[in-house]
Amino acid sequence: MPGLAASPDIFQYIKLPLSHFQMHFLDWVLPQPEMDLEEYARRMASQIEHPKPVLIGVSFGGMLVQEMDRFLDTRKVIIISSIKCVDEMPRRLVVARYTKLHRLLPTGMINNLEVLTRFAFGDMVKKRLKLYERYLGMRDKVYLDWAIDQIVHWERRKPVAGLVHIHGDRDAVFPIGHIGECITLKDGTHTMIIHRYKWFNERLPAIILQEEGSI
Repeated sequence: MPGLAASPDIFQYIKLPLSHFQMHFLDWVLPQPEMDLEEYARRMASQIEHPKPVLIGVSFGGMLVQEMDRFLDTRKVIIISSIKCVDEMPRRLVVARYTKLHRLLPTGMINNLEVLTRFAFGDMVKKRLKLYERYLGMRDKVYLDWAIDQIVHWERRKPVAGLVHIHGDRDAVFPIGHIGECITLKDGTHTMIIHRYKWFNERLPAIILQEEGSI
């Protein structure tokens, strides 16, 4: 499951051995009115047909697969560049929960990334906007407003049993200082699923196949 508004294309460089694995990609769909994350997770879980799946989610997708675990008999849940519970939320999200400042975000600009790219200042900003433009799969303001609100108001207090958390020590969205037990990827950023795909291709098979408690 990709991250916030992202398409499954973020996994395009992830290659797992076909002798052991089948990869299936989930995509964001528009939530129904008044649908909360639990109801959305139930809807997404209904798309999974295989028994004992391994769920892998990135960022907000990592939060979602934890909720999907409630409705599935999973073999394992793996989250990447995400958080396991509310205790790992950065302070700005905690503040947003009580101030509702996130509702002032100009989410309608998601459809104007091409314009923003043209007027961006600095190479780093331009590169980041180009990255967003390439991998954005859901450009709907209703979805984005809903998703940000679900992140801010996420209520999970305890991680999924046996969950595997892979996190970069340079993640600017969910800083490592707030993150508990995890597999730490040195110099890994929030987009490391794209930029550090070789690390994942080398290590994900063993992480998936290892039994709980042996990592």
